[in-house]
Amino acid sequence: MQKAGLLLGGCARVWKSVRMASSGVTRRNPLENKVALVTASTDGIGFAIARRLAQDGAHVVISSRKQQNVDKAVNILQGEGLSVTGTVCHVGKAEDRERLVAMLWKDKATEDSMKESMHIRRLGEPEECAGIVAFMCSEDASYITGETVVVGGGTPSRL
Repeated sequence: MQKAGLLLGGCARVWKSVRMASSGVTRRNPLENKVALVTASTDGIGFAIARRLAQDGAHVVISSRKQQNVDKAVNILQGEGLSVTGTVCHVGKAEDRERLVAMLWKDKATEDSMKESMHIRRLGEPEECAGIVAFMCSEDASYITGETVVVGGGTPSRL
């Protein structure tokens, strides 16, 4: 019985740590003295991830294809007092990125169909993806290895 209590107490502490890391309740700079290079990070999910990593203490390097986008994102995050620099970086072929973006809720019927397959019946926000990335980069996740974490609103996945 005592072992069960210790085990449950340990689980509660771990859950509290995960919940706090994701929600931002108590920040203790879990990524202090780390550098994070985040590609495609001037908008959307990439920007939210860059912001979250910087909020958690990392120095973040923003990257994008266009200097003006890099400058804008860097200015916003530095304006929030975060440690951020930026550089222009081409990742992959332009036509592949354009095709991907043109596909990521093209019409209302596609969006509604996607929502229907999700348990929470809504599309996610970029900030909702950023929390798990910050957690996985932190020491709180130091014992996690070789896992796939799906941030998909309960959408069935086959990875």
